[in-house]
Amino acid sequence: MQSRCPILVLRSACLLLCALPLTCAGELLLSADGKTEYAIWLAEDAIAPEQTAAQELAKHLQQVTGADFAVLQGEQAATAAKRIIVGPADAARALTPKVDWEALGHDGIVIKTVGETLLLAGGRPRGTLYAVYTFLEDVVGCRWWTSTESYVPRRPQLTVADLDKTYVPPLLCREAFYRDAFKPVFASRLKCNGHFERIPPERGGHYNLIGWCHTFEKLLPPERYFATHPDWYNLLDGARSPHGQLCCTNPEMQKELTQRVLEWLRDTPDAGMISVSQNDGTLRGCQCEQCLQMDAEEGSPSGAIIRLVNEVAQAVEQEFPDVLVETLAYSYARKPPAKARPRDNVVIRFCTSGSRTEPLETGEVNAKARAELESWSRIAPKLYIWHYVANYGDYLSPFPNLRVLGSNIRYFIKNKTVGMFVQGDGGCACGDFVQLRAWLTAHLLWDPYQDEHELLREFVAGYYGPAGPSVLAYLNLIHDAAEDSDLDVMRQESWYDNLEVLNRATELFDEAAATVGGDPVLAGRVRRAKLCIDHVWIKHYTYLSRRARREGRRFLGPSDLGEAIDRFAKTAHEFDARMFSEHQPFSEYEQRLRERQSPSGPPPELCKDLQPEQWEDIQQALFKLYGRGRLASFVEDPQASNGRAARMPGGQPDWAVQYPFTSELDEGRFDTWRCYAVVRCEAKADTGPAFELGVYDPVERRPLATLTETLDNVQDGAYRVYDLGVHKLNRGTYFWVAPPNNEQTVQAVYVDRFFIVGEEKAQQP
Repeated sequence: MQSRCPILVLRSACLLLCALPLTCAGELLLSADGKTEYAIWLAEDAIAPEQTAAQELAKHLQQVTGADFAVLQGEQAATAAKRIIVGPADAARALTPKVDWEALGHDGIVIKTVGETLLLAGGRPRGTLYAVYTFLEDVVGCRWWTSTESYVPRRPQLTVADLDKTYVPPLLCREAFYRDAFKPVFASRLKCNGHFERIPPERGGHYNLIGWCHTFEKLLPPERYFATHPDWYNLLDGARSPHGQLCCTNPEMQKELTQRVLEWLRDTPDAGMISVSQNDGTLRGCQCEQCLQMDAEEGSPSGAIIRLVNEVAQAVEQEFPDVLVETLAYSYARKPPAKARPRDNVVIRFCTSGSRTEPLETGEVNAKARAELESWSRIAPKLYIWHYVANYGDYLSPFPNLRVLGSNIRYFIKNKTVGMFVQGDGGCACGDFVQLRAWLTAHLLWDPYQDEHELLREFVAGYYGPAGPSVLAYLNLIHDAAEDSDLDVMRQESWYDNLEVLNRATELFDEAAATVGGDPVLAGRVRRAKLCIDHVWIKHYTYLSRRARREGRRFLGPSDLGEAIDRFAKTAHEFDARMFSEHQPFSEYEQRLRERQSPSGPPPELCKDLQPEQWEDIQQALFKLYGRGRLASFVEDPQASNGRAARMPGGQPDWAVQYPFTSELDEGRFDTWRCYAVVRCEAKADTGPAFELGVYDPVERRPLATLTETLDNVQDGAYRVYDLGVHKLNRGTYFWVAPPNNEQTVQAVYVDRFFIVGEEKAQQP
């Protein structure tokens, strides 16, 4: 486990933003009493982003000081006694003889005072705009928390001490994949320039990666080529397949692929990179004799891909010497090749894996991912990192991984990384602290050597105001809990089992809300942040409430689940949640939540005389449905114990109704449990199979129990209790029920509930 690095305690002041010194010798007095002698000077040939930079500077300085800073260009500027030079004009270069302007690239900045002149400039096209934003943020004290929320100080007297800063960001491409950060103005203020941040030319544009990823199929679409050139596509199980990868060793395919790449580049002359990379989904490469021979020689299918991409990159370099060619270290090709070496203009995009709460450089769980990354770093001239930092199956639950963000970015840069795509929860506006995450990620991508904990404290203090100390205490609380659980929060949630953590989190948010109750803006920010803890209470309500009652412990979750779901949904809509997960709209998830408001039915006959800790009830609200609306759905059913059931039409065989054992149940109380299912069938025939049901262990990949019911036993259409035996139930083990795949004999199968009864007491340590 990593050594804990707490986010610490907020300073007593709400926010300390770059305190400026009193006027003294060597300082520039930009304004006094709301008036200025300075003008903003632009060269005659200033490009569009530099003109935008000048206007942004004038606007913000007027808001800060009350003074009007005129923007002068060309001959007009000759009359200005005191100047703020914006852009890399000849006058700027004359004042900076030691600056290597070519080395600034597209984004590097120069901020310098010379005599009574202030210079804000940089490389083209974006550097000057970034210099202005850096000056406004680091020197003047402006903050842009989100695309619509900012802090602009009021300083009628604005002085600037001696400045001399030249900085080139280590990453060519920086992308914080959060919905708010896609907005062009905010993205440019965050100094992000990634593929999805569609920044217009007047703000310097963005780093265009043609094709983005998984481009084999896009470059050589099977519908165009497969009929005449099946040998260009992978051989799988003895047959050429249009739905998979390319045959990387085919020389004719290589020629056509190269021509297609050059065509794409000619159509997009402003691109900085083009993707030539494996398709998604198919997890095997070509199995033809030549490809298998190369795989054996290289020790990995990545060898054939790198050799193919090198051939393409050689042609690209001749016509487009500044363009990089990207390919993926992903899926079946994560392992580096033994012999092939990427060309200088080839970029390996490494997709991260492993624990999200431990540093990639040192965490024990991340040993495999670390070895893969460092192996690629040893043979590749450049890496581009696709970094996963969210729970893509549930944006609205806590995801405590902020403590490792900075160290991971620095680790990537140490390993030749030139670009980063940090994939946050880009579809949700009220996921786990997405405002903080976008701001913090962008600042670390621009300058990875800042203190990420100080940045986090600054945002929390500035954004939440007096509620900041309670919010920061909450962040420390859940990060400590996640680290103590020693689990990958992407896949497991057992730290939510800690009632004391959830109770304390609720108390902290109540404290935060109380401190800002009179400020509707700050109160709204706190309510939005609390959504994730509200979601944990709702999502695990059955388990947590039962456990609290059973153990006589505090329960600060909702007293009424239905009311809690109503409040949760209303707040999520108020803040435009939009997506619950990567592939599910919040509106669909809301429907699932509302289905959980069904009342519990009376105890089964077998459990009426048992104590609450001896058995667990699993009603339909907790079921997992597959092919929802088609293979299975929730319906009203008067025969069911609580009036609702899961229904499956008889004409399909899928295990469409399941219940996986998760933290909804406290499995640790008993070593073994007797398992029951309550199912009925609407029969259309007298003989034949009615349905199947069972218990399956996905870890051991074997059934623990399977039972087939026949139609001659279910003619009355009534619910029956099915004994599925005694089993040790591990997390992930699941109940399942399936129809017979015969609509002629079965109208539908209904599942009322599952329940389990403890058999053998767990051994106490």
